[in-house]
Amino acid sequence: MTSPIIEARKLYKSFGKVQANRDISFSVNGGELLCLFGENGAGKSTISACLTGLYPPDSGEILFKGKPLRMKSPAEAIRQGIGLVHQHFVLVPDFTVLENIVIGSEKSLVVQYEEAEKKLRHICANYGIEIDPNTLVRDLSVGEKQWAELLKALYFDADVLILDEPTATLDIENSKKLFRMIDKLKADGIALILISHFLDEVMQADRVAVLRHGAVVGIKRTAETTPEELTRMMVGRDLEPKLRDNSEVGEPRLVLENVTVEGSDQLLALNDVSMTIHHGEILGIAGVAGNGQNPLMEVISGIRTLASGRIILDGINIGGMNARKVKDMGLGHIPDDRFVAGLVPEMSIEENLILGDHRGLYANGALIDFGKMRLSAERAIKEFQISAPSSETPTGNLSGGNAQRVILAREIMLAT
Repeated sequence: MTSPIIEARKLYKSFGKVQANRDISFSVNGGELLCLFGENGAGKSTISACLTGLYPPDSGEILFKGKPLRMKSPAEAIRQGIGLVHQHFVLVPDFTVLENIVIGSEKSLVVQYEEAEKKLRHICANYGIEIDPNTLVRDLSVGEKQWAELLKALYFDADVLILDEPTATLDIENSKKLFRMIDKLKADGIALILISHFLDEVMQADRVAVLRHGAVVGIKRTAETTPEELTRMMVGRDLEPKLRDNSEVGEPRLVLENVTVEGSDQLLALNDVSMTIHHGEILGIAGVAGNGQNPLMEVISGIRTLASGRIILDGINIGGMNARKVKDMGLGHIPDDRFVAGLVPEMSIEENLILGDHRGLYANGALIDFGKMRLSAERAIKEFQISAPSSETPTGNLSGGNAQRVILAREIMLAT
């Protein structure tokens, strides 16, 4: 019988009063893809942090190639052969792809750039990754940054590779490409752990460990289960399909007329865009990533400058307003990158929740009304089910799902 490459035995991890992981046990063999499947806040990212030396487990043990492993840092995990592709990019924008990988990781004082570049280009060719190692990270597309994160793990010859929601920033074609790469990694004998809550991705794994409220409630082989069974295990009940009523919409609320926005290199980010969103209506914007979705959201919310055209909100032209004035009109904005554009990671939940209104509703003269701020935060934590030790927890310590709930709570509260 094949011995597991990595194994977790009865892992527990708490943050204050919040039990993030409890009694976590699973193993992954070489050439196997195990998926950790669960709702936002189920403890998936905390498990990966424990397996890669970012957090020490409170109790339990991690076995690597049959031997107990105690790591004090992610660097130690990398040296052991455990790599992590982060959900949120951990890259220095002003460094090249190659520099992001090798600086600080070489054992000698002198970095052998020529050898490192040769190795990196070989990896790119082997796995079909089209990226120039000498390109600055700030000049990469979002999808290319995801490949750079993957290269960081592959460069150090990982035996275990943990992929934390790797397709969140990828379009459909690049997502398919990633899973072709995963198949090759499996063929090369690497043990893979995929963190996802997309069922089509989950079903491509060999086995699925389902998490609920920080615990593994079952491990299933995908060949012997169904998406419906996995979903039922994840939420703890049968889900009834919800159909939206085809109710009539109301009056126009937001109208874009011939909106044009300038981009980079004398190109247009948006060209003559017109649309209308009515009261009680949800309008979906479809398109491959990088085709104007972000500029569209940013010009509506006052972050980008309107080159021409009009943006009408409830009969008022907001096209020339800044983001502060647009927000005061009752328009909320949830950006695509929560930790770059949506939150200040070093600030607490309660501080992030009042951003944009700290000089208004929560002001007490020239100071902030901390009592009012805390009461509002406690209500938001309860209403939006934000899992955190307290309202004083830095948002940078939250899982991706809980961080997104903080943004959602703030924007809904400020826009209503």
